Amino acid sequence: MSERYGIFGGSFNPIHIGHLLLAQTALEWFDLDRVLFMPCAVQPHKEPGLLAPAAVRKTMIEAAIEDHPAFELLDIELQRGGVSYSVDSLRTIREKMPRAELFFMIGADTLLDLYAWKDIDKVLALCRFAVFARPGVVVRPDDIKLADPWPETLLKGLCFIRQLDISSSDIRHRVAEGLNIRYLVPPQVEMIISEHHLYR
Repeated sequence: MSERYGIFGGSFNPIHIGHLLLAQTALEWFDLDRVLFMPCAVQPHKEPGLLAPAAVRKTMIEAAIEDHPAFELLDIELQRGGVSYSVDSLRTIREKMPRAELFFMIGADTLLDLYAWKDIDKVLALCRFAVFARPGVVVRPDDIKLADPWPETLLKGLCFIRQLDISSSDIRHRVAEGLNIRYLVPPQVEMIISEHHLYR
């Protein structure tokens, strides 16, 4: 029986409780063996903003997941550097794990941007999408701008799970304003943010 892996990509700037709860929910919902946290070097469709150094984001992830046996860091995009394209990462993962079932975790709002992804047809051939709901985001099949037969193929594999209304951008804002971020991030991550004077 093939192993099932959730691929959780993102900037994790910083990683927070919402990320961890989402990963745990995906682990149970999709009966995954592991969730691989894959921090990007540079996201292709977002402004870098106050992006913490790659090494520090990696350290925060490691600290946040160190006591969970099914959570693992996958730093292939940080090692590769440059703009992080999902298709390149999925190809690398597929080469290392040819028989694994891959579930690429995305937010419901990301479905609206799939048409802009590099080689989206190849991405769809490499993995299933595990889609999680975002507060206030409703996506209908007609909203997904892909050529037939991609929408039908894509939508057959969708499962929606809920997400806490916590965002990294709000956490960065709170840090900049000198507000408390306790209960939004793990204590180890809060300590790293303080020690490195991040997001000031």
